[in-house]
Amino acid sequence: MTNTAIDEILSQRSDAHFDIAALLAERESERYSLHARHMNEMMVRVLQTIGFDVGFRQGKGQYLIDRAGDRYLDLLSGWGVFGIGRNHPALRDALNSVLASDLPNLVQMDVSLLAGLLAERLLGFVPYLDKVFFTNSGTEAIEAAIKFARRATGRSGIVYCDHAFHGLSYGALSLNGDPIFREGFGALVPGCVQIPFNDLAALDKALSTREIAAFIVEPIQGKGVNMPDDLYLRGAQALCRKYGSLFVADEIQTGLGRTGKFLAIEHWGVEPDMVLIAKTLSGGHVPVGAVLTRKHIFEKVFSRMDRAVVHGSTFAKNDLAMAAGLATLEVIESEGLIRKAAQTGARLLASFEAMAERYELVKSVRGKGLMIGIEFGAPRSLKLKASWTLLESVSAGLFCQLITIPLFKDHKVLAQVAGHANHTVKLLPSLVITDADCDWIERAFDAVIADSHRVPGAVWSLGKTLADHALKARAAR
Repeated sequence: MTNTAIDEILSQRSDAHFDIAALLAERESERYSLHARHMNEMMVRVLQTIGFDVGFRQGKGQYLIDRAGDRYLDLLSGWGVFGIGRNHPALRDALNSVLASDLPNLVQMDVSLLAGLLAERLLGFVPYLDKVFFTNSGTEAIEAAIKFARRATGRSGIVYCDHAFHGLSYGALSLNGDPIFREGFGALVPGCVQIPFNDLAALDKALSTREIAAFIVEPIQGKGVNMPDDLYLRGAQALCRKYGSLFVADEIQTGLGRTGKFLAIEHWGVEPDMVLIAKTLSGGHVPVGAVLTRKHIFEKVFSRMDRAVVHGSTFAKNDLAMAAGLATLEVIESEGLIRKAAQTGARLLASFEAMAERYELVKSVRGKGLMIGIEFGAPRSLKLKASWTLLESVSAGLFCQLITIPLFKDHKVLAQVAGHANHTVKLLPSLVITDADCDWIERAFDAVIADSHRVPGAVWSLGKTLADHALKARAAR
């Protein structure tokens, strides 16, 4: 068959038209019922209980638009996925270009030029590493790192920290420091050892067995925005080298400019054996993750021609994902988003630190760049303390909903708690936020925190409602 004949057949196929916009408009009223019927009904109940069921219909940069046309400032950014904001035109152009080019995607018995270009670009930011392995997600990057470390060292043990979050597939779940994610899922991967974060003595003891393949750690822990001590990560790297274990930095949430550096690990002058990235690299459109590693590790895994496919992932190097990664890195560089994250983050941190001095319920403020945690704690004054204690007795961490719900309902700011039973509200806005957005954030938080210090008041009335819901749920269980 000639190329002309093939083109004619393909042109006939292109006459078919599937209108997604029309489908969305037609079925919008079923958004929550479809999820309740066919997917996660508990998630729908949560959204309806706290009043977050506004039906977002559009996303532009750092903003979300609901079904009523109201604009919200998104401080979750899809748990850090939308580092360059939602629907960035440069990303859209890159993806449209790939779709329009009829590229021979995922041939498998060939290698992808786009993948090679993205690997080259990534290693340009991390010049002490040599090789890249692409995955579909951050969790897959963790799984690959576990396998690579075991193969490279001939050891099976993996050390991780309490309060860590590395994903929810079985290998990643085995490194999860929060028991709520493990409950009911059976035996996990053997050889995984939990130690306290920021405890070099505990790490020394674990590594000294010389059975540990790798220490996998988030430079800044996502669940709680827990910061490392100044010498912790450098000390951890030294201990890994002393005992022959690999040092692996999970930069899935902290990387690509989030903390005001390309990698958070750069704040402490550390050069890991592996760096794991994902989230922002996708541009928010096409899932992608990557393991950046030293050559000797990579070559232990892919050591011979018959081992060329000993580890892989069917869709990992697909053209859309690779183009999304290239476009995202281009936007980060051309718009100076790393420097911008450092500047806007410093402004917000200073503002929240000032609030901590004014308000007794604000226990501490921490973070780097645009990864910020505001931790709330038991107040000193008797009236506030009694209300706090009542809420905490019903459900640990419930107080933070007295902050996030009014932020959302009264100030159109979307934020959430940093983890289960956690007292920290985490900010992960897009790196493109403006000074006007910072004004919005500061006004909203100041107003809501001030309201939380008024007893009785609307905030504590909300607290009573939430406590009643929690008690009913407990009784039902």
